[in-house]
Amino acid sequence: MKPVIGCLGAGRMGRGIAVVFAFAGHQVVIVDFKQREAAAFDVLAAEARAEIRSTLEILSRIDLLPKELVGTIADRVTVVSRQEAGSVLPRCDVVFEEMPEILALKQAALGEASRLAGPGPIIASTTSTILVDDLAGSIEHPARFLNAHWLNPAFLVPLIELSPGRLTAPEVTARLKALLEGIGKVPVVCAARPGYIVPRIQSLAMNEAARMVEEGVASAEDIDKAVIHGFGFRFAILGLLEFIDWGGGDILHHASNYLVGALGDNRYAAPPIIATNMREGRIGMKTGQGFMNYEGVDLAAYREQRLAAFASALRAMGLAREPVA
Repeated sequence: MKPVIGCLGAGRMGRGIAVVFAFAGHQVVIVDFKQREAAAFDVLAAEARAEIRSTLEILSRIDLLPKELVGTIADRVTVVSRQEAGSVLPRCDVVFEEMPEILALKQAALGEASRLAGPGPIIASTTSTILVDDLAGSIEHPARFLNAHWLNPAFLVPLIELSPGRLTAPEVTARLKALLEGIGKVPVVCAARPGYIVPRIQSLAMNEAARMVEEGVASAEDIDKAVIHGFGFRFAILGLLEFIDWGGGDILHHASNYLVGALGDNRYAAPPIIATNMREGRIGMKTGQGFMNYEGVDLAAYREQRLAAFASALRAMGLAREPVA
């Protein structure tokens, strides 16, 4: 029998996560953990159910779901009020908390929910900003608690960043990781540091894009075109660190030095690990080691596989051209 999933909070993220697990065959209960009058709850529950069905209908229209299954999948999701939390949470195997990003509010909600749920369910906060150890003290049996940062839209983006804390039991992280992999997601594990992985990278990139508009480097339209067809195109196939290895860490080192001098800003400086890798001969594919280990890898086959993935992306974007005979 598939694990039962609880969503603590009936907002956009809770609805998105409900779609993901219902799509994968799980029963899902969304708990509206805000105190409301019965009439107000009825309105919210109807709204949540309608949005979930609408999302599933969109997935059907974009060929990710047979139309005839929309109703079946939507019916796997139940929306209940806070008053019913004590009866439904103990039946859940995993509870995802999606309350607003307010520390005190999350602490209070997690404390009460963990008490109502009993010691059984894994509890994961989907917070994008609050460190796991700042929340764990509110949890009864905190060894079963960690952060699980989903990226919107949750029902499409594969990545989920798992951040266990000091008190998180390793087997809890492993169980949640396996569950997420089982529904087709791509979980990664990161330390309890501000910003996880993706928000840290994207905040730098987005601010730099805005700064270039401010400086008159290019129009907003051309900057976004450059990101989609150059930056994003490459990094959808090669990870950032794999890309460094592909070209060589020495190229990044010299390019970074040039930008620091030309633009007069140390924010373009390479971190010490780049110089350390160069000094120790870990430059990338051409030396057999970089951030990744390429020893024993058939580099010709590896390059061809990556180029084939680029070709597939070109075709998907409608940019592949026939040669001129």
